[in-house]
Amino acid sequence: MAGLTRDERIGRLREVALFHDVPEDGLAAIADAATEVSFDAGRQIVRQGEVGTGFFLVVSGRGRVVRDGATIDVLGPGQFFGELSLLDGQPRIAQVVADGPTECVALASWDFEAILASQPGVALAILREVARRLRAVSEDHRH
Repeated sequence: MAGLTRDERIGRLREVALFHDVPEDGLAAIADAATEVSFDAGRQIVRQGEVGTGFFLVVSGRGRVVRDGATIDVLGPGQFFGELSLLDGQPRIAQVVADGPTECVALASWDFEAILASQPGVALAILREVARRLRAVSEDHRH
C-alpha cells in the first residue's frame, strides 16, 4: 500500500457517517491511531461469530459481506464495516472477504476506547449518530 498521509486518513474518516460530527481534533486522534492494512483476494478480513476487535474503512478494492454462507452486500471504497463490534464488543454478525486485492484503514477497539475516554466530544458525536440510526430504524418499523 502506498500509504495515506495523516490528512488523507482524516479526510476518509470524515466521510464515514459514524464520524460525521466528530470534532477535527477527534478525527485527528482517530486517524493517528488507525493503521493501514492490505488483504489479498479471497482472504477473510473478519469472521462471522468472532468477537470484533476493530473497525475497517475500505480505501481500495472490495469486501464481500457474507452471512451464513450467502453474500448479502459488497463494500467498496469509502464504505465501512465493524462499527457494531467496535462499539459493543459482541461477535460479528457477518464475515467480510476481500474480493480482489483490498486496502483498508483499520482502527482497533482498544485504541478507539482510549480516544473515547480522553475526548468526550468524540463520544458525544458518535452517540448522536448511533441515536439517529436507531431512531431511523425504529421509525421504519412502525409503519
